Amino acid sequence: MAYQKLIIVGNLGRDPEMRYTPDGTPVTTLSVATNRKWNNPDGTKGEETTWFRVTAWRRDAEIAAQYLTKGQQVMIEGRLTPDKNTGGPRIWTRQDGTAGANYEVTADRIVLLGNRGGEVGGAAGVAETSESYVAEEEVPF
Repeated sequence: MAYQKLIIVGNLGRDPEMRYTPDGTPVTTLSVATNRKWNNPDGTKGEETTWFRVTAWRRDAEIAAQYLTKGQQVMIEGRLTPDKNTGGPRIWTRQDGTAGANYEVTADRIVLLGNRGGEVGGAAGVAETSESYVAEEEVPF
């Protein structure tokens, strides 16, 4: 048996985009950025941003579309969905000619870590979604 789980904590790069499949199943796409910062040996600072395209389905899709907004911090638990042609991330060319990559993730769980103002809250500021558990009364908005 093989298993993978990816955990991402980052900020939404834009508002969620919700649509429906032909059979009426809700699906929402999220753009999540993670940042890594470090100090180089010469004293300069380095920074790296990695973008993930996250897809949420069914009830998770509805809740994400309703409660998430651009800039909000979230935690995503899910699995990588490789490009069918390459088996890796989807590679594309930016307008300036440099290469870019999209890491596609299918969400199993979404945790809202902050309010719309971007502040991280305590237990009262956290709401969770999952395929099997949704506690709408705990959503702080």
